[in-house]
Amino acid sequence: MSSEDAQAWSKIQKVQLNNQTRVLDEKTHSRVTNKLKDNKLITQYYDDVHTLYDGFMRGVRVSGDKPCLGYRPDSTSPYKWLTYNEVKTRSTDFGAGLVNLCGCEANPEQFLGVYAKNMVEWVIAEKGSMFYGMCLVPMYNTLGDQAMRWICEQTEMEIMVIENGQCLKDFKRDVLDHDEGKFIKKIILITPTDNDTNLIEEVQKTGVSVFGFQEVETYGKNHPLDHVPPKPDDTAVINYTSGTTGNPKGVMLTHRNFVADAAGAMYMLPRPFTGDDVWYSYLPLPHVFERTAQVCLMKVGACIGFFSGDIRAMPDDLKNLKPTIFGGVPRVWTRFYDKIKNAGAGSWFKGMLVNMALKSKIKEVEKGVCRNDSMWDKIVFKKVQALLGGRVTMAITGAAPISPEILNTLRAAFGAHMVEGYGQTECAAACSATLPGDHTGTVGCPLVCNEIRLDDVPDMKYFAKDGKGEICIRGDNVMKGYFRDEAKTAETIDAEGWLHTGDIGMWCEQGNLKIIDRKKNIFKLAQGEYIAPEKIENIYIRSSAAMQVFLHGDSLQAFLLVFAVPDPETFVSWCAEKGFKGTHEELCKNEAVKKAVLADLVAIGKKDNLKSFEQAKSIHLDSDPWSVEKDLLTPTFKSKRPQLEKYYKTEIEQMYVELNKPK
Repeated sequence: MSSEDAQAWSKIQKVQLNNQTRVLDEKTHSRVTNKLKDNKLITQYYDDVHTLYDGFMRGVRVSGDKPCLGYRPDSTSPYKWLTYNEVKTRSTDFGAGLVNLCGCEANPEQFLGVYAKNMVEWVIAEKGSMFYGMCLVPMYNTLGDQAMRWICEQTEMEIMVIENGQCLKDFKRDVLDHDEGKFIKKIILITPTDNDTNLIEEVQKTGVSVFGFQEVETYGKNHPLDHVPPKPDDTAVINYTSGTTGNPKGVMLTHRNFVADAAGAMYMLPRPFTGDDVWYSYLPLPHVFERTAQVCLMKVGACIGFFSGDIRAMPDDLKNLKPTIFGGVPRVWTRFYDKIKNAGAGSWFKGMLVNMALKSKIKEVEKGVCRNDSMWDKIVFKKVQALLGGRVTMAITGAAPISPEILNTLRAAFGAHMVEGYGQTECAAACSATLPGDHTGTVGCPLVCNEIRLDDVPDMKYFAKDGKGEICIRGDNVMKGYFRDEAKTAETIDAEGWLHTGDIGMWCEQGNLKIIDRKKNIFKLAQGEYIAPEKIENIYIRSSAAMQVFLHGDSLQAFLLVFAVPDPETFVSWCAEKGFKGTHEELCKNEAVKKAVLADLVAIGKKDNLKSFEQAKSIHLDSDPWSVEKDLLTPTFKSKRPQLEKYYKTEIEQMYVELNKPK
């Protein structure tokens, strides 16, 4: 631990796992973490880091000529690296080019759009705009045309950085050819090719100037400009949330928000990040989880290696990069879990060995021990650990709930500390996280940068006096508001500065927080029962037969329906154990198989004390996974409920007809 890290960690204290929080305000029942030595929230990890600019410059200071950003030129190449000094130089050149060639203004009212996958140039564009005080507006390449047009129109976007000719073609079709794209005046193409010449000419005929990324960098290099650093309360980014309904909302996050949340997150780790750490960047950079992780890592001068562009190449990327920290959303972790559970498939002896190893190591995990040097690691889990490159000692999960069984299995097999974070875009990523050794299935305690309170939800019979209610957050990590939407901002942040999340939480006996329900998306059945579908889906997803789950209900109907996509890698063997044979597609259509899967879901629901009216009465199995490209999932892999209801409209009608037939 460096002297600066030692000084940072001296601000906090160790916490007993059975006493994680304390009440800050008896009237509101708000709580803070017992990591705080007093009741003053901590908003900086390093005393000299007040903005993202300060954080990156610190990384340059401590790791100047060491690797910063890595990429693979092609699928067979090892990683090539840019040093911190090289990233600083290229970003400075690009930023100066934005001002001197593209006519951008060096202030936070200047928006720079980025439409590209995770890559070196994404970060160069982000840092270059930041060096001159601008505000970034990143876009997911899977947002959809309507959302893209909405963002460009609402922000009156004038300049965009776009990845390649195909993305430019899509952007022209989805945005430039519509009235909403009228504000776009300049486009910077990251990787133009000779094949894009005609397309570029077509775009330019519409009055839009097209520059090459290298062209902007070179111009900036030849026309240097002193940095114009941002201020803490300047808007650093407008992060458009990948909403499940309606137009996305533009979350305005300031430099202060990011610095506070990054500090809070860093204090929850089992150890400080160091310049020797390596991170694998594959989660979309516009997603605040990935962005905040990189903010933390760049402050310490760590290495960030980008995925090859094809997620199917992840195993080979990880083999080459060998990260020390790995972050994932539950959908990614569930796939690793399935691989671990099926590691011994096809051999009675191997299966027995894997089960014995898991049982032994999970017992250790439940006692707070995570290690990768046991006998079982050498005999059974060495190949499993190689899936992540073989060097991961710390992992992070967030963006959606994940079951304790899956987490503890992963901790056991990978021999790595896994921290589960909870939060949302509106609080710059996390507001709580699990402490090392807390493997009880909660989302831990508040970060040191924010307090948490639970508000009464009378309609759902949750009351703060009972330690249950809607989770509300207050601290320097809470957003400035929604861009040009005062009404929605007022709905979300109250007059006292509390951010209302819509999630229902419960304070556990140890003082940690557990997510138990969802205030939003609730609906009534015909007999008046309230249903929180996401709560039930998070229980059903524990079934090894289901990879994706969607629960549907109707206020005119008395029954719930469930739609599930089994995992194609494991479902055939799951069915074989129950005497069913066939291909993945055939099994999904088999009525007896459907009944078996529904019975499994209901059994899991009973164990979790679901009431009878909360249990699905009919199931539809789909062999084709839901995806972002089909507009059935958000870019963070949350179900888009209205779209799924429309997608399965025919099946829903048929299932209700069958359920309502006279018996």
